[in-house]
Amino acid sequence: MASLKNLDLNAWFADFSGQFQNLNMQEPGQWPPAPRYVAFIFVMLLTVGLGWFAVLSDEQAALDAERDREPRLKEDFNNKLTQAVNLPELRKQKVQVEEYVLQLEKQLPGKAEMDALLSDINQAGLGRGLQFELFRPGQIAMRDYYAEQPIAIKVTGRYHDIGAFTADVSNLSRIVTLHDLVIAAPGSGNQAPRADTNATLTMDATARTYRYLDPNEIEEQKKAAAAAEKKK
Repeated sequence: MASLKNLDLNAWFADFSGQFQNLNMQEPGQWPPAPRYVAFIFVMLLTVGLGWFAVLSDEQAALDAERDREPRLKEDFNNKLTQAVNLPELRKQKVQVEEYVLQLEKQLPGKAEMDALLSDINQAGLGRGLQFELFRPGQIAMRDYYAEQPIAIKVTGRYHDIGAFTADVSNLSRIVTLHDLVIAAPGSGNQAPRADTNATLTMDATARTYRYLDPNEIEEQKKAAAAAEKKK
């Protein structure tokens, strides 16, 4: 305590500042202690600053980027955790969906079964006493995983027989849909039929049948799609 009381701050500051006078910038090794220490601290701070901007700034940017990813990673983790918890139920649903798809595929005839399906439609009409004036399969339209074939149909018969025929078609084991139905009395054009259910009527319609594509056809479809994509 006595030494601090005897310390003359004015003399100390004068001695300290005096060490910075008349310095030879070409020979820093001969400087007094105070300038050497100040120069050392300055160089150290300058080195740290340059190192920060040259090296650590990139690391800080990477750290900030990882921090920005953290909320997304947490959300992704929570979603996957939910899926893991519900995995048995999801597997059960997957099996159910596969069974449903298999049932639908069974309703689509293969390429070799199309002739039999066309015969079934024809027999459904003949079985109801209808006369086919037109039964013309159209151009097959290829889709991604199935083919669609329209059939122009024109039948003549009684009202109830025509209705029963449409019901028979809808109940076929294979998928067949009827479109653009027009029922009219012969020679009446598109006019509505008379109320007499025993009268002879004519029905024009388009039946659409569907079949699944075999592996070779699916591969051809993929190649055609890839070729079309390259042309764009």
